[in-house]
Amino acid sequence: MSAKRTAIVLAVVFVAYAVLLGWRGVLLIGTGDPVAIVLGIAVLVIPLLGAYLVWRELQFGRQTEVLARELEASGGLPVDDLPRRPSGRIDRAAADEAFGKYKAEAEAAPDDWRVWFRLSTAYDAAGDRKRARATMRAAISQHDRTS
Repeated sequence: MSAKRTAIVLAVVFVAYAVLLGWRGVLLIGTGDPVAIVLGIAVLVIPLLGAYLVWRELQFGRQTEVLARELEASGGLPVDDLPRRPSGRIDRAAADEAFGKYKAEAEAAPDDWRVWFRLSTAYDAAGDRKRARATMRAAISQHDRTS
């Protein structure tokens, strides 16, 4: 199953969960008991927070996909030619070596979203997902400013 389909399925499952949880919150509020009302309000907040987080992740994925398509159309996507271990994971030493090249590009052209996109993929290949996501958010932000 593709990542997009998986995200859609998980979002649908979340919506069903949020509706059921929200209904429980309404039932708790309807009891009239002060403790149950407070719990009911708390139970209603959880699906709202979850919905915001799911929406944010779906937006991130959509924006990343837009940038990837644009970069692919211009021939600027990094080539995935790094050696892999038998498990399929990218060899860490090779990823670290490639990372240096992309980092130097980003330092040379800090206002170009394309270099930040490529740096994000290098972070991801090196196994640093937190920095990869932060760098991709920077690329999205710069793309939005220049578009």
